[in-house]
This record gives sequence, structure tokens and C-alpha cells, in this order.
Amino acid sequence: MTPLHDRDGWIWMDGEWLPWREAQVHALTHTLHYGMGCFEGVRAYAGPNGTHLFRVAEHTRRLLDSAHALDIPVAFDAETLIDAQRRCLERNRLASAYLKPTIFLGSEGLGLRARGLSTHLMIAAWDLGAYLAPEAARIGLRALTSSWARHHVNISLCRAKTSGHYVNSMLALNTAVKAGFDETIMLDPEGYVAEASAANVFVVRDGVLHTPEVTSCLQGITRDSVIRLARDVLGMAVVERRITRDELYLADEAFLTGTAAEILPLRELDGRHIGARSGAPAVGDAIPEGSVTARLQGLYRRLVRGELEDDLAAFAAWLTPA
Repeated sequence: MTPLHDRDGWIWMDGEWLPWREAQVHALTHTLHYGMGCFEGVRAYAGPNGTHLFRVAEHTRRLLDSAHALDIPVAFDAETLIDAQRRCLERNRLASAYLKPTIFLGSEGLGLRARGLSTHLMIAAWDLGAYLAPEAARIGLRALTSSWARHHVNISLCRAKTSGHYVNSMLALNTAVKAGFDETIMLDPEGYVAEASAANVFVVRDGVLHTPEVTSCLQGITRDSVIRLARDVLGMAVVERRITRDELYLADEAFLTGTAAEILPLRELDGRHIGARSGAPAVGDAIPEGSVTARLQGLYRRLVRGELEDDLAAFAAWLTPA
């Protein structure tokens, strides 16, 4: 696989287009040393009617909200940033892509009291490929409950997608992967389910969809999309509340959602096969076509590709033509 830094293409940086290999920053860039910055992950999908950016307005708003919460001034408005993301696809000749708008501080000084730091904003786009092995969406993931807790609401900014937060995620995920698992489930400081390393968590029990309330976990845009699809298209009740880890053990179904992950089934947690009490498929078998997880996967796949006939027509505003 070609390293990300050694590619042909263009990166948008502070309003200018730079050749991919020339989009560099100084080694003393403040954000590199202290993690004070924010970013987004945005997906573009090719469909029968061309390429669309999925919920780019919501992602861009969250990027600017994150910067505001961090007290980082930004010189560009949402309209400019959305246009730059559209043009980033065009310049790099991408039909399907992952885009990463990122806000970071400059190298004018170091230390916690540094003042007069410049704000920089870059947007790169590339073909993400499969987020995990192709069978992950079909048979699901094996996860381990992490000993690393998710942030308390007064430790950091839980609504902001902050660069430094992901040290917490990587510590948890690395521990799980080294133990032979695919993913980790993180609990909040009071012991309730928060989220996976970089994805929100959903549980299906007796025909009702449950998901942790937004406190110490990120208010995911894919999470919101799934809630809307479940309520408006499948007619399901959706409850946002505190969830205990053993509720995942006893769920009929469980799945994770995120921009990169999309919708991934969770088939096992801490050695317990999820759905075992309700006749779930054997380990290694695909999730049933009629399951809530599979139905939402199908709806989401159609939606992001712009296949909006009938039941999905109401969601047309979520797609921005590239």
C-alpha cells in the first residue's frame, strides 16, 4: 500500500491548493506536541446518479463547533469549506473517498501558555478502501470491554471531535487487538457503555433499538442517521439511555456505527455470543437478512449511494453532489 505522504494529488491548505507531497508543516507545530486541534471524517460515495458527499453540512458544522469549543479561531465559513471538499474530490479525480478536514495550530510557540498561534485548516481526500476485513460487515466483530474509561464530561469536551481525544481510543483499541479481538467497548467513568474506540453502539432488544445517551461519547452523525432510518423508515422505537455492559451480552442484536465503519454487527463481547438466547446464527455465519442490523445496513447503503426512491426520498438533503 502506498504511504499516505507519498502520493500524487492535491491538498487544500489555508485556501490554497498544494501538491500532495508539498503539504507539510514544521516539526514544532503546536498541535503535534499538545493535541490541541480538531478534525472530521467525511465520506463521498459513487452511485447511479454520480458522486455525493454524505451529510457534509453536518460534518462541517461539527468541525467549526469543535474549533469554537476549543477556542480556536477559524477564518473560513462553512460554505467555503463545503466547496473545498467538493473540489478536493474533483481535483483528485475521486468518485468514492474519505475526506479529512483538520484544524491545527501553528509553530509560533510551544508550551501551554503559548500565544499568537496561527490557525491552519487542511482538507485531504483519498480512497479509503475497506475499513476492516470485508467479512466484518457480514459476520460481525469480536470485542473486548476496555479497562480504559471514556472521558468524564468535565475532563474534556465530549461534543468536540478533538485530536487529543484519540489517544484514549488508541490505548483501548490497541489493548483489545493485542488480545486477539477486533474492537473494544469503552465504558464511561460510572461504568455504563459509552462507545467503541471510534464508533457509537446500538443494541436491539425485543424489537426496540437502544443506544447510549450522548454524555461522554461523541454525538455521531452516522448515529443520528441510523436513529432517523430506524424511526422514520422501519418504524422502530429508539431509546437513548444509559446501558450496562451485560445488556450487550443479552441483546438480540448489537452493532456499531461510524463514518468509516458505517454499520458493523457486533457478534461477541467478552467471550459472550450476542444473540445466543434468541437463536442468533452460529459464529462465522452471516447475520440474517431480516435482522434489524441487516435491514439498516441495506437502507444506509442505498441512502449514501443516492438511491432515494420511495422510502428514502425524505433524506435527499443529506446528499451534496460532488
